[in-house]
Amino acid sequence: MVHLRNGSYGLVEIKLGGDKLIEEGAATLKSLAKKIDTTRMKEPSFLMVLTGTTSYAYRREDGIYVVPIGCLKD
Repeated sequence: MVHLRNGSYGLVEIKLGGDKLIEEGAATLKSLAKKIDTTRMKEPSFLMVLTGTTSYAYRREDGIYVVPIGCLKD
């Protein structure tokens, strides 16, 4: 989880590679997001699968971001 001082946050699943693992990560994120009690806490600002194999970042049709670890460098 990435948590900011203003209270917003995002959920991140780390997968090292492959479409199958990215799908598994996305399923895990969706499941976790459904379990959050939004009467006590905000909804996540984003869901992201962080991967080591993709060559570019993109947003899936379900709104989940898939981001290669190389995008996190300065």
